[in-house]
Amino acid sequence: MPKPWTVAVVAGAALITLRALRRRVRASPLWPLPALDPPISGRPRTRALRLRVATRETVADGVVQLRLEGRDLPGWEPGAHIDLVLPSGLVRQYSLCGDPADTSAYTVATRLVEDGRGGSREVHEQVRVGAELEVRGPRNRFPLVEAPAYVFVAGGIGITPVLPMLRALPEGADWRLLYAGRTRESMPFLAEIEELGAGRVTVVAGLPDLDGELADVPEGAVVYCCGPEGLMAAVAERFPDVLLERFAPRSASGGEAFELELRRSGRTLTVPADSTVLAAVRAELPNTLYSCEQGFCGTCQQRVLEGEVEHRDELLTDAERAGSMLICVSRARSGRLVLDL
Repeated sequence: MPKPWTVAVVAGAALITLRALRRRVRASPLWPLPALDPPISGRPRTRALRLRVATRETVADGVVQLRLEGRDLPGWEPGAHIDLVLPSGLVRQYSLCGDPADTSAYTVATRLVEDGRGGSREVHEQVRVGAELEVRGPRNRFPLVEAPAYVFVAGGIGITPVLPMLRALPEGADWRLLYAGRTRESMPFLAEIEELGAGRVTVVAGLPDLDGELADVPEGAVVYCCGPEGLMAAVAERFPDVLLERFAPRSASGGEAFELELRRSGRTLTVPADSTVLAAVRAELPNTLYSCEQGFCGTCQQRVLEGEVEHRDELLTDAERAGSMLICVSRARSGRLVLDL
């Protein structure tokens, strides 16, 4: 019969071995194969803030401005936007249109879109003074760069990222603005903008004549445009190097069906032409993280192990696109993708 001390030593060694094995399996579920790097999905790109709606003001027909107050808020520069998490959980992006020097509040404005996806209606009908909202950001993919001259084209609510740029331009800068809207009453911040740019601002109620209004753009000028998709497409056709800011998602479907391998899970599936990678993945892995479904927030970012990606997002840098994708909007350019999932 074994002595008690022998039993104790054997039991202790077995416990140590079991714990080590559990750690190894947690590090690599496919052990004894090598562990893969941790997946990207779900890592927050920016910390979330809880801000209070201090004021709510109608600044044009169908346009509401919110002042969201906090303390020692992260700084921002003209062109930046925030993600606003609405009470329903919807996530929407809004350009900051206040004063970058004010670290106590962020100011945004949103137009009611009757046939939209519900975000603007929720802001207009449910968000009131005193409400607390989650805010992520700010981020800036539409920065004001140094240039010998500037041409700004804004359509309706597309004026929001442009307004802080106009305020920030150095005295004597060569700039002009074409500002279009359905009516003057529907165009926010119009009085301030006309005062800022006496003789530099062209206001059009209705469809602008781009060929006429943009006929004599100075050589070397940087062209900025934000507004409805049709306006941005028309400006981009005339100025291929235009800097655009869009908050409507590009189509995530369309193209060919393709094969998708989820390497960690050992599953292979098909992404139909009329669906998204995110939808296909969540059908197999329902706990896969996502948020905006528009290619803006980065929650659904996944590492790409093999295959060529057709990137349709508005967030990732070229370096990030080299090895990852946002699966809510981007697709395979080739017939097969392998994800680290």
